[in-house]
This record gives sequence, structure tokens and C-alpha cells, in this order.
Amino acid sequence: MNPATEPDLLPDFRNMGVILRILVFAHLALFVYSLIGLANWSTWAQRFSDSVLWLEFSLLPALLLLGLASPLLGRLPYNYGAAGVCLLAMVGGSIGRAVVLPVEGGEQLLLAGAMAILAVSLTLLGYFRLKQRSLSPRLSEARLAALQSRIRPHFFFNSLNAVLSLIRSEPIKAEQMLEDLADLFRVLMKDNRQLARLDREVDLTKRYLNIEAVRLGPRLKVDWHIDNMPGDAAVPPLMLQPLVENAIYHGIEPALEPAPIQVNIFRIRDQLHLDVRNPLPPVDAVRQHQGNGIALENIRERLLLHFDAEANLTTQAVNGYYQVHIVVPYREIAHDDAIAPFSGR
Repeated sequence: MNPATEPDLLPDFRNMGVILRILVFAHLALFVYSLIGLANWSTWAQRFSDSVLWLEFSLLPALLLLGLASPLLGRLPYNYGAAGVCLLAMVGGSIGRAVVLPVEGGEQLLLAGAMAILAVSLTLLGYFRLKQRSLSPRLSEARLAALQSRIRPHFFFNSLNAVLSLIRSEPIKAEQMLEDLADLFRVLMKDNRQLARLDREVDLTKRYLNIEAVRLGPRLKVDWHIDNMPGDAAVPPLMLQPLVENAIYHGIEPALEPAPIQVNIFRIRDQLHLDVRNPLPPVDAVRQHQGNGIALENIRERLLLHFDAEANLTTQAVNGYYQVHIVVPYREIAHDDAIAPFSGR
């Protein structure tokens, strides 16, 4: 799909990066306003402090209303959602100003304040709209890099050879493996532009592991700790499977006696934690299995594009394990329609 044809989306007003940008822009605009028509520099501090008081009591209630209404606004067509954003911003700002900072003869001042809030809201919506459109090509490039880094030729050919070896001896198992392989590549080739449900990502990863288990046999062991996993959590598609693939490539294949891969997914308050650990390979095998970090950098970039400053990816080597730890804000997808369903059997 051409980025120019992608639908415009409202910003998530619960996102810390969005909130920080609004605060910075509003205070910069106030700073410029306090300089306009200034006759004497000695009065600048007083004028700015008075304006800051008005801004805070107007901005904070508006942000509160927008944060509460953000899920509903996101479901509306863009024009209706933008109108709702402007209306809520004016209502929140006017209520905050009238209740906390009343003024005499305040009707005209409240109207002027509402118009100022409307102008700032339209300017910010325009900024976020341009920002989304400018990031669309980067998101497309990130998906392409994800696709290129995901389909390793050796995995594909090894999988086909494993299927050929099973066709005569275990035809049912060979058929199941082909279905897993088809489902895996169908999702890999899909143009995943939206966030996906976490339980679908886990299901996709388990199908990938079914394929690798035929090749690696008892050497491949995975400890799943997902009892506290929120299956409806929204995550970037194709995030977990490449982490597990990297864990196999760097931790299982080069090891003589590999330890199990550990996958731990849980929610703490409003944050989703995803932790993947693989045993560190022997020193003499590190050079043969060196990676270029494309998969991790791609995931880090997509986390930034989807969640801004609220997402985090860290890596560390500790206690004989290499660990990748991802933290994203918990957002739920109510319906299982983010990814096309797998083929049933």
C-alpha cells in the first residue's frame, strides 16, 4: 500500500510521548505569546508567570478528558475524531479555567481562551498528522527489513528437507509440518500495518517451534511462563518469533548440551513485559554464529514507531544466559481480527 493512501490516525493521548510533545509545544507557544507586544522587559517575568497559571489550569483538565476518551476517539473516522478532540480540549480547558481560576466578566475571556485552545488543538493535530505521514515510509522500510531478516534461507531449506524425510515414514506429521510452515510464511508475507494480539503472536511462535523441533529434536527445549500473560495485549506483529529464532540460532544450534530457552510474558499494572533468554554459546562457537543485529534493531525501531517513548528494549548477558527484555504499555485489542486466522485442523 502506498503510504500516501494510508488512513490518518489520531494520536493516542494516553501515550507519554504524545503528552510530552503537547506540553512542550504549549509552553513554547506560551513563551512566544508572552514576548508579543512586550513594551518593557522588566514586566516579562510577571506576564509569563500569569500566563503559565492560565495554561496549566486549561491544559491539564483537557489532557485528562482526552486521555479518558482516547480509545473511543480512535474508533471514529478521522474528521469526527478530530472534531471530538477539539471539543473536549475546549470543554476541559474552559471548565478548568472557570472553576479554578475564575475572573470577573469572564464570558468574553473564556470565549477567547476557548478559541486559543481550539487554535492550539488544530495546530497540534496537524503536527501529529504530518508526523504520522512522515513516519509511514519508515514503517514500511522497517516491515521490509523485518521480512528480509526473518526468512533465513537455511531455515526454509532445512524445513523442506525435514518434510521430505517425513513424507514416507510419518505422512501425518509431514502434513502438519507443511501446514505450520505455510501458516508461518503467510503471516510473514502479510502486510502487517497494525498492532496484533499477543496470543496470536505466541501461537505463531509455537508453530515456528514445531517446525524447528523436527530438525533439532530433543535439543530444543522451551520453557513457557505465560500463565499471567494478557492475551488481548496489543504488540507489534512479528516481534516474538524473531526473538525465539535468534535464541535458537545463537544459543541452541552451536551448543553441545544446550539449556532450554525461557520465554516469560507477564503484565505489571499498565505495562506488558516480554522476556526471552537463551543460553550463551561456547566461546569458540561465537564467531561462527555472529549476527548483525538486524532483528533487534528492527524490533526496537518498530517499538518506537508504535509506542514512542513508552516502549523499551534492553539486552544483557547474565548468569550464563543472554536476555532480551521488552516493555510496552498495555493496550488491549478486544477482537481477534488483527491477524488473519490460521488454517484450522
